[in-house]
Amino acid sequence: QVQLVESGGGLVQAGGSLRLSCTASGRTFRAYAMGWFRQVPGHEREVVAAITWNGGNIRYADSVKGRFTISRGNAENSVVLQMNSLKPQDTAVYYCATGGDYSTSYWALSNGDEYNYWGQGTQVTVSS
Repeated sequence: QVQLVESGGGLVQAGGSLRLSCTASGRTFRAYAMGWFRQVPGHEREVVAAITWNGGNIRYADSVKGRFTISRGNAENSVVLQMNSLKPQDTAVYYCATGGDYSTSYWALSNGDEYNYWGQGTQVTVSS
């Protein structure tokens, strides 16, 4: 059974940092894209950062460029999101996702439909 488990969420003051981790189990995801999405109640889910299978393409939301960094460890079926200089508007539930295949393009990384498997989500709250 495929399972994605996120960790690292929590409460932090504005300007602080958090590191989100996601580990996938149940199969190998080396050929898949991996990404982080977030959602605020009443708003649509949005891509935060995503990375293709070999790290050749990385996509960030404009609102997090220069502050967040995504990286993956294929041997560990994992993906990490390092979040620095956090802002109150970063408050959301963050979801890890994986899907696609070797051909997943830069443009497809932001499409939630590209991802077949999703984690349960982890809450990130940034206080002002």
